[in-house]
Amino acid sequence: MDLSGKSAIVLGGTSGIGLSAVQQLEQAGATVVAGSRSSTHIEQAASTTGASVTYREIDVLDRAALSGLFEDMAPFDILVNCATGGERASGPFLEMDLDGFQGSFRKLWGYVNSVRLAAEHMAVEGAIVLVSGFPARKSNPGSSAISTVGNAVEGFVRAIAPEIAPRRINVVAPGLIDTPMFPMQGEGRDRFFEKATENTLIPRAGTAEEVASAILFLLQNDYMTGSTIDVEGGALLP
Repeated sequence: MDLSGKSAIVLGGTSGIGLSAVQQLEQAGATVVAGSRSSTHIEQAASTTGASVTYREIDVLDRAALSGLFEDMAPFDILVNCATGGERASGPFLEMDLDGFQGSFRKLWGYVNSVRLAAEHMAVEGAIVLVSGFPARKSNPGSSAISTVGNAVEGFVRAIAPEIAPRRINVVAPGLIDTPMFPMQGEGRDRFFEKATENTLIPRAGTAEEVASAILFLLQNDYMTGSTIDVEGGALLP
């Protein structure tokens, strides 16, 4: 896929990986609508992009709003969904608040909503990319909810790829990425990432730009569907 002149929707597109994907799509010549639940994030992101990017306040769990967006944009070529759907639960499983564990699946429901409602409004040769995470296949203690959701996302993509063909759908699974999702600042932030990645083959946090470049690769490579690309610094290896 030549991205120049293509129309794209990026949900969760106003911070972190999503914003980097928006910026790289714009640089590649695409026209982009970036969606976010947060008007504050929209205002901040708008200062980093040009005229070919517009913004829409939207919640991926609001099916009516999603349908309206997709109908307005039809036919469009690209859907990227980086939205988390809400908070993600973490901590020891035997101490886990079960409502929190269940609530982590809002990410999956947001992905299911977006793909189901978008596909019929996409170009026949359109492409979709979702975002999972390395805990789907290597869960550290305390990450059971995140891991389970990631497994579900990757399984969902493999299950539906044959049904939505010739439209393509793939997943990027990041490792520990330095994004605004981690609220700590200054030296405390540096120490956190240093400690968390000390046993990784590439001992540093990844960047949103590195993950976004994998998203664009999956959009551009017409011979990939139902696949997962890992961008995790070797975290999956022993």
